[in-house]
Amino acid sequence: MKVKAYKVNSFAKTPEGGNEAGIVLNADYLSDTEMQKTAAILGFSETAFVLKSNLADFKVRFFTSNEEVDLCGHATIGTFFTLATLGHIKPGSYLQETKAGIFRVEIKEDLSIMMCQPLPTFYEAIDKSKIADSLNIETTSIHEDLPVQIVSTGLRDIIVPIKSMDILNSIKPDLEKIIEISRKYNAVGYHVFTLESINGSTACCRNFAPLFAIPEESATGTSNGAFGCYLYKYGKINRNQASHIIIEQGYTMKKPSEILVSLTVEGNDIKGVKVGGKVLNLSSIEVDIE
Repeated sequence: MKVKAYKVNSFAKTPEGGNEAGIVLNADYLSDTEMQKTAAILGFSETAFVLKSNLADFKVRFFTSNEEVDLCGHATIGTFFTLATLGHIKPGSYLQETKAGIFRVEIKEDLSIMMCQPLPTFYEAIDKSKIADSLNIETTSIHEDLPVQIVSTGLRDIIVPIKSMDILNSIKPDLEKIIEISRKYNAVGYHVFTLESINGSTACCRNFAPLFAIPEESATGTSNGAFGCYLYKYGKINRNQASHIIIEQGYTMKKPSEILVSLTVEGNDIKGVKVGGKVLNLSSIEVDIE
């Protein structure tokens, strides 16, 4: 059976940048096994499958090369860009049903996309020495004033503060150790960052999710939503800055990416989380899953 899919680069800063995602429209005819096989053949970090929904405008399921995940930011951004570019929907506000819940997605006139995420949940802090060992760096390379902590805005990520850009760029992770720690804490992977940046942004990040067959990801929507909340909680951005957080990612992979995070803050509490950005390079692919 042949399956028509689309490919985009979500969160792309340049034509070479962003994170590739696969999108399959009108996917109701595919079984779970066929979706998984399609995602494996396409080989992107995630592929989104768009289905009919009785609860929202669309139901979207997300598959990595080896398993289904509840939510994916960059594939969501790519999905709604594809739907709009192909004329299926117009700029506006839509609801997306996912395994993590129902979330609003906003399509702007320039076809940039912003996706609402769940409010943050802050979980346990993790021993820095174990994290440093898995990243093949010294424990002193991790910021002493910030915790290594699990944070979720839909998916559990281990947020790791690194002291400098030089250290961040030099990291050569032990992927097997990251898999072990991610599995132990029921986390997707590590979101490693420094408050230094290349283009005057809020921060620069790298993301490692080998448990889901993603050694490193060039742009990560859900992780950066959680990360933006982490920055606000620990005072690295203030209320005025919270609505316009700019995150750099993918530069060590030569895939420059820019992720926008917008927090709604009332009093001292986060009341809304949005993540989004630009999408480039829409093209179609046909795969044979027989």
